[in-house]
Amino acid sequence: MKFTNTITIDRPPATVFAYLLNLENIPRWNYALSETRQLTPGPPAVGTRYVQTRTIPVHKEESLEIVELIPDQKLTVQGTLTSFPAVLSYTLDAADGGALLTNTVDLQLPGPLKLLTPIALGRIKSAVAANLAVLKQLLEQP
Repeated sequence: MKFTNTITIDRPPATVFAYLLNLENIPRWNYALSETRQLTPGPPAVGTRYVQTRTIPVHKEESLEIVELIPDQKLTVQGTLTSFPAVLSYTLDAADGGALLTNTVDLQLPGPLKLLTPIALGRIKSAVAANLAVLKQLLEQP
């Protein structure tokens, strides 16, 4: 299951990227998570690992690792989301004095669960879009 959401944020791409790169900010804009904690020491870089606590749809710990980092342009993390392997990438481009943020989610549903893709895709994409709207609101506050 793969989908993309795009949003324009009225902040420079470097500002948006810095906020995204601190993965511990995720629970501030993702309603389904209560905590994201960095496990490896040092500043975020390829190989930095995290654990996060999901509360929706079930209470579960998930793991994440940064697998690609191009400063101020692209951040890709890989891990588990509700027990399913996932790759999430955030790409930033300059747009009219702000940042065009493209978020791509690739969630790997196993075997029979792939049959649910047409049903689940719209709901999950909408939930992610709502989270990105909260991110936009947070970053555009004075």
